[in-house]
Amino acid sequence: QVQLVESGGGLVQAGGSLRLSCTASGLTFMNYAMGWLRQAPGQEREFVAHVAWHGGTAVYADFVKGRFTISRDNAKNTVYLQMNSLKPEDTAVYYCSVHKSAWGTTDAGDYHYWGQGTQVTVSS
Repeated sequence: QVQLVESGGGLVQAGGSLRLSCTASGLTFMNYAMGWLRQAPGQEREFVAHVAWHGGTAVYADFVKGRFTISRDNAKNTVYLQMNSLKPEDTAVYYCSVHKSAWGTTDAGDYHYWGQGTQVTVSS
């Protein structure tokens, strides 16, 4: 079955950086766009970024543009999220997920196969 394992979360001060990783198994990784979504306590899960199957096209939520970078390594079945200039409002559990297509969308409902999530906490 499909498994996604995230890592790289932690506690960081505002302005700091973290790099999240997510390794997938049980699927033909390069056939699908991959996304990162997040969920803060008491809030809906929201789209953060996605990258198309080839890694050459990425889309970001407005609130992370210019600060976060999504990338993928199809040889390693891994997707990354480099997060810079972190803010306290970025605090959430971050999930990687497989999109239903090769190109990706910003609709959280188009993603399936979720990992366990990794906690990111940004202190002020």
